[in-house]
Parts: sequence; C-alpha cells; structure tokens
Amino acid sequence: MKGRNSTIIAAAITTVSVLGVILLIDGHKTVPTGHTGIKVVLGKAQEETLGEGWHWKMPFVTKIEVMDNRTQKIKVEGSSASKDLQTVSTKVVVNFRIDKEQSSKLYRNVGRTYEETILAPAISNSVKAVTARYTATDLIQQRDEVASAMTEDLTEKMATYGIVIDGFNITNFDFSDEFNKAIEATQTAQQNALKAQQELEISKAEAEKKIVEAQGDAEANRIKAESIDDKILQQEFIKKWNGELPSVMGSDGNILDISSLMGQEKK
Repeated sequence: MKGRNSTIIAAAITTVSVLGVILLIDGHKTVPTGHTGIKVVLGKAQEETLGEGWHWKMPFVTKIEVMDNRTQKIKVEGSSASKDLQTVSTKVVVNFRIDKEQSSKLYRNVGRTYEETILAPAISNSVKAVTARYTATDLIQQRDEVASAMTEDLTEKMATYGIVIDGFNITNFDFSDEFNKAIEATQTAQQNALKAQQELEISKAEAEKKIVEAQGDAEANRIKAESIDDKILQQEFIKKWNGELPSVMGSDGNILDISSLMGQEKK
C-alpha cells in the first residue's frame, strides 16, 4: 500500500511538473512595445485587444497573435496609362501603420498578410486612378500634386481596414522611349530658341552701340571740321591782309582781334 501511494505521489508530482513546464512555456505571452496582442481562443480571434506587456493565456487553448503598430514601409511599382495614353511606369514608397484600436478587426477580416492581400493592390489601384487624370507632362511638372492625390485616394481606401497612411512618395516616373525622345527634342528646341533670343539681344545691343559710336564719331568730326575751317580762313585772311587796322579801336587798346577783322573783310 505504501508503495502504491508513493507511485501515486510521484505521478502527481510529475504531472504537476509537466503542467508547470507547459504553463511556463506556453502559458504566457509578451506583447512588445509598439505592438498589439490579439487573443485567439480555439482558432477564433476575439475583439478584445491586449496592450504592451506580459499576459497569461491558457496553454493549447488560447494563443496571442502580435500585430505591429509601428510605422512600416512598403515599396510598390507598376505600369499605368496617363490621360494622353502614355505608358507610365511608377515606383512609390508608402509609409503606413495599423491603428491600435482596429488591430483586432484587421486581423479578423484580413489576417497577418494584409500587405499582400489589400495594401499593395490598393496602392496600385490608387496610382492607376490618379495617373489617368493627368497628362504625361503634367505628371512630371505637378509631381507633388499627383502624390497628394494618390495619398488621398489610398487613405480613403485603407480607412475601412484600420490602416493609416503616413506618407506617400513617388520615387520615379518612367516613360516610353518615344516619349523620352520627344521630351528631349522639346527641351533641345527650347534651349535653341533661348540661345537664338539671347544672340538676338546681343546683336541688338552691339548694333545700338555701333550707332552711338558712329554718332559720336560724326559729332567729333563735325567739330574738328569746323575748327579746321576756322584756321584755314584765318590763314587765308592773314595772307591777304594789307596791314590796315580798324579806324575805331576798342576800349582794351592794342588788342588785335583777327576774327573781327575777318568779319569786316567778309562785309
């Protein structure tokens, strides 16, 4: 009898030990900082969410799934058509996070594969929808406006699932070779037109400078010619002068004014 009791006690101790080990290993779960715990009982997710920290659970019956509520990043690329039917390859980077209050709802409705299941397809659809509103040229020139429109469209789509869009960045727009060549040709034409305009302005400035210089030279030559004419007239007068002085002298006495004599001679 005594041996039997010992066996029972040993079995009980063993059972308790095993249960203790199981409880120690599978009887609790730690929810890390920035995460939310979703309690799943016999395969059914509960609406209740668990906050950060250490939580008890029933081994083999209950498990706790952890959802990341920190800001995450997803890259998506794909092709779409612009308003003027140009093929556009777009690469975007989206920053997002899961609303803590809706973590359980997202897990129950979508599961842990929400990026592949709903987010990536929604991003592609938003890119296509917004791209179709703009011409290829406008996509380039109004990049910030396009990104804002894509953000707004995606935010509306994801609100139902509890996914918050924190940032939407277009990292690259790529177009067909034909369109790129057309853009290059347009830029070359614009550069040539600008160069021609600049050369025309330079030519006008040089022409105006020459006109001013020519006018200055003409004025200088006129003054010089008048000066030479006066000297020649004086020399000719002196050659022909008979030495007679005017009968009436000025108050200054003996000053001889050749110009006045030339004036009398002309009279």
